[in-house]
Amino acid sequence: MSEAVDGGVARLVPDPDREGAWELLIGGAAQSHVDLAEPRRLVFEYQRRLGHVADLLAPAGRPVTVLHLGGGALTMARYVAVTRPRSEQQVAEPDSRLTAFVRRELPLPHGSRIRVRALDARVVLDRLPEGWADLVIVDVFDDARTPAHCTSGEFLDAVRRVLAPGGWYAANLTDGPPLAHLRGQVATARSRFPHACLMAEPAVLRGRRFGNGVLLAADREPPVAELTRRCAGDPYPARLLADAELTDFAAGAAVVTDATALPSPRPPDSVFR
Repeated sequence: MSEAVDGGVARLVPDPDREGAWELLIGGAAQSHVDLAEPRRLVFEYQRRLGHVADLLAPAGRPVTVLHLGGGALTMARYVAVTRPRSEQQVAEPDSRLTAFVRRELPLPHGSRIRVRALDARVVLDRLPEGWADLVIVDVFDDARTPAHCTSGEFLDAVRRVLAPGGWYAANLTDGPPLAHLRGQVATARSRFPHACLMAEPAVLRGRRFGNGVLLAADREPPVAELTRRCAGDPYPARLLADAELTDFAAGAAVVTDATALPSPRPPDSVFR
């Protein structure tokens, strides 16, 4: 099934291996995977890493407040709703036609407290109360690229204002060789937060191919050992960089500002084949 949305044509393709599971594509690019029967099941590698972050944010089952910047098929919001019932969640997704399509064809879990706002990420950040969110998840893409205004230090200042004391910032980032965007995002996050770590497949970290990295930053030290264990045990194992390894990875990268920000690199055509 397909429908015209602001970002092009959105298609929902059934998962051939699992009844009730769907993949969302926009303009031919895979965006999300949703398993309606089991929202805890995360298929995309970066979503599994974001799931580890959500799981370790607080004791199992405890409700939290989460702000999702970027909605897509609302996969992570669904995941939090079923793993942490009674959690309050807001989603910034400016493409209202996409949201209507997704909610009509892929209904949200019963009782989920998910509010989707048809607004830009920075507009929502400016409107939320200070200290509202335990977790801010950034997964913002326009034509398969993270918009420039969601990559800067000023953007992270707005994220910090919304985070509660001890809250976490987690971002899905994409890049390929020479990894200038990813290194710049690490440098920018470390200019605003005292603790950070980066999770990605080894081939991505070595600049051998285009892929995803999940960046986690906070005022308190994240559970690096447990995150490392979980990432290593995933179907597509990831490495975790922190402390000196992360410093070496980002060496020489400049902090991104609103004045210097650029969108993330466009994925190569081979990513969509």
